[in-house]
Amino acid sequence: MAYRLLALNIDGVLLRSNARLSRQTKDAIEFVKNKGVYITLATDRPFPAAKRVAKALKLDTCLITHDGAYLASELDEPLFERRIHEDKVFQIGEILENYTCHVRLLHEKYGIGNKLKSKNQLLAKMTIGIGDPLFYPVTFVDSICDYILDNPVAPPKIQVQFLDKEQQLEAMEEIEKQVSNITIIEGKQGRISIVPEGVSKVRGLHRLGRELGIGLDQMVAIGSSEEDLDLITQVGLGVAMGNSPKEVQQAADWVTRSNDMHGVAYMVREVFRKQLKIEN
Repeated sequence: MAYRLLALNIDGVLLRSNARLSRQTKDAIEFVKNKGVYITLATDRPFPAAKRVAKALKLDTCLITHDGAYLASELDEPLFERRIHEDKVFQIGEILENYTCHVRLLHEKYGIGNKLKSKNQLLAKMTIGIGDPLFYPVTFVDSICDYILDNPVAPPKIQVQFLDKEQQLEAMEEIEKQVSNITIIEGKQGRISIVPEGVSKVRGLHRLGRELGIGLDQMVAIGSSEEDLDLITQVGLGVAMGNSPKEVQQAADWVTRSNDMHGVAYMVREVFRKQLKIEN
């Protein structure tokens, strides 16, 4: 089987623990590109954040961002987009304002976040993405609901950070009961993502594959978290990073080294070394 597409998550896969790309990883991506393989990023990050990583890797391909809700190679020309309706955004905001949590409405061009009255430095550290204000303007407001009454927004994704697990579970249950046509994705350390119903990274990958004429069985996907399970179990070769949880490693077809041990570069050498160049 000649693999025609490689999909990679960003966090825990491409980036090391210090949030940097290694030279070995950049060289590996260039090696795969020279084999004629289409390379995409499949990430929960907003489009501008993913595009920044893509540029560092010299990729100009279509990216699967916002957990699959926004697919594009250029910001204003999406291949696919699905949004949470303005009314549902307000409904979700009303529920979340009863809990101690940080909320981000993640539009593809900007973010809107609530100011927390709590001075907990841990929460601040967990909610501010690495360098995100540098390339992704975020407006912080006292009340998400008050703000969107005057400035309605239909984002592809809402991200929420809790410190209290009990509050997180209560909020998730309340949202699932009261708000229709959305999907809640539970992440690490009290973080949840809310996306439109029917949205996922693997469905985004399937849509991209249809556009390119590439089946899932002709794809390699590399993930590092439980959120990547669908991705790595439905492609031709699903790869787990060595820093992945056991559940992810057991579900994968292949386990590479960790992100701090150049796992992407190691996988590329082992899997793509003998593959002949694909002539498009």
